Amino acid sequence: MTVTYSSKVANATFFSFHRLLLRWRGSIYKLLYREFILFALLYTVLSVVYRTVLSDHQKRLFEKLSMYCDKYAEQIPVTFVLGFYVTLVVNRWWNQFVNLPWTDRLMFLISSCVQGKDEYGRLLRRTLIRYVNLTSLLIFRSVSTAVCKRFPTMDHVVEAGFMTPEERKVFENIRSPHLKYWIPVVWFSNLASKARQEGRIQDSIDLQNILNEMNLFRTWCATLFGYDWVGIPLVYTQVVTLAVYTFFFACLIGRQFLDPGRGYQGHDLDLYVPVFTLLQFFFYSGWLKVAEQLINPFGEDDDDFEANWIIDRNLQVSLLAVDEMHMNLPHMTKDMYWNDSEARPPYTLAAADYCIPSFLGSTTDMGSAYTDTYLCHNILQTELPSNTLILTPGMLLGSKVAQWLTVCVGQTVGLSDTVNPSRVHPRSEDMGPPSSLVMPPSAMDTLSTLREVSSNPPSPESSPSSVFPRLVVSPPLSGDVCHNMDSSGNGEAAKPQNGLDPSPTEETLSLDTQR
Repeated sequence: MTVTYSSKVANATFFSFHRLLLRWRGSIYKLLYREFILFALLYTVLSVVYRTVLSDHQKRLFEKLSMYCDKYAEQIPVTFVLGFYVTLVVNRWWNQFVNLPWTDRLMFLISSCVQGKDEYGRLLRRTLIRYVNLTSLLIFRSVSTAVCKRFPTMDHVVEAGFMTPEERKVFENIRSPHLKYWIPVVWFSNLASKARQEGRIQDSIDLQNILNEMNLFRTWCATLFGYDWVGIPLVYTQVVTLAVYTFFFACLIGRQFLDPGRGYQGHDLDLYVPVFTLLQFFFYSGWLKVAEQLINPFGEDDDDFEANWIIDRNLQVSLLAVDEMHMNLPHMTKDMYWNDSEARPPYTLAAADYCIPSFLGSTTDMGSAYTDTYLCHNILQTELPSNTLILTPGMLLGSKVAQWLTVCVGQTVGLSDTVNPSRVHPRSEDMGPPSSLVMPPSAMDTLSTLREVSSNPPSPESSPSSVFPRLVVSPPLSGDVCHNMDSSGNGEAAKPQNGLDPSPTEETLSLDTQR
């Protein structure tokens, strides 16, 4: 069964990936522990023999052999050969997964295009989709050991309901030395053509679409059969395996700790346990084990494809789609956003942080700055009353007022020798209430022109709430349902914008974020 751990690594926290190292099923420890124990045992035996059994003359010969093996073992291109081999195997493994035969596209077309709610129409649709499932079953029987154990003979296929006894007789009477997975495809094509002649398929385009999808399904099955027939060349697999095993056989002798008193180069310490040699064996041999496990994903390893589950799923889902769900539609009703031009589904409190403003482009802020500068330049060239407050879009959007005043002062000095302080720094008593803030017509014309040139910068007339998305938060299931207060504050629940009475399941809490 495929080992799935995607939910454990949804968030890249510090301990999320470290916890994966403690898993046993589908792990490298389960694949490699036998070879690892054997390598460590052989290394220990050679070390004990060298230290306690051999004579001095024999020790000198062993030391020369050890240095010779250590010198020439590094010339074996293990990393290059093994890395290229594993890359080839992984790409082949993924392509086989992409070409797994799924019945979904065909069952959608059969359910919608093959008409008739009578018994014959039901029989026609179920027979068509059964031929599709029979095709995939015959392919899986030829490539997967698990499926072959489940359906070892055609009797088991008939007993499972994928083929009738009459169909089996026709199937066996067709003499062919090749794999006969294509016979149900021919049955499917002939039956679909008959349904078109009888008017069950009302359009020739629908028939063409069904046959095209069946041909695509047959292509997936043929691709799996091709991968099973033509594998990675055996000579390449043998070269990689021999390279890895020869390298570590040389390491058994060449990585021994020799007598430090002899003064051999690189043998100044005697640690007894070759830590990095064991790690090297773990990594290289584990790499090879990954390739051995993925080279045929239709076996019975932990990470092999669940072909039996695919067969069960395809049969159950496809029969349900073409039979019980044929023209079985739910009643159409108005959705909850019927009269809402700004439909936005609610957020829970846990997901409120994911309500972000829409991205309008990386130059949006830069466009706003140029709009304010150009507008300020035109305003200062216009004769205004002394009590007029210069109001720029940057001020409306929360920009720093000092930056715009600095630009205005610099441009005014360049135009004349005098500056009207009341125009740049208005007095508090001259400002008046917010309703008295006016903008000259020339400024409005300038802003209108700029808005026609580029619609990215938000206009001064628009409030900040129109720039940023409205945050709609749904209450917890166990909490009390809150209602929006109306503008008069009388405590009545506000009606939804779509004009429909909300149902208990449609009550949500709407909050407008203040930006």
